[in-house]
Amino acid sequence: MKAYEFPAHITADGKLELPEAVLPSELNNQAVRIIVLTNDTDPASEPTQWQNLTATQFLAGYDSIDAIYDEI
Repeated sequence: MKAYEFPAHITADGKLELPEAVLPSELNNQAVRIIVLTNDTDPASEPTQWQNLTATQFLAGYDSIDAIYDEI
């Protein structure tokens, strides 16, 4: 199975709009499987989400025995 990746657009009436000449002509008249991936986050908030995840994961690994390193 081959995979092709390219940007596309879903129109207001729900139709998938492909860019011109995006697929090779040998694919004409074939059954295909379509996987639609969408952005589920706001790109502007992504850095904040990564910072929160990093802090959460870092603190999740902290144990009370690590307190000996706090007083240097």
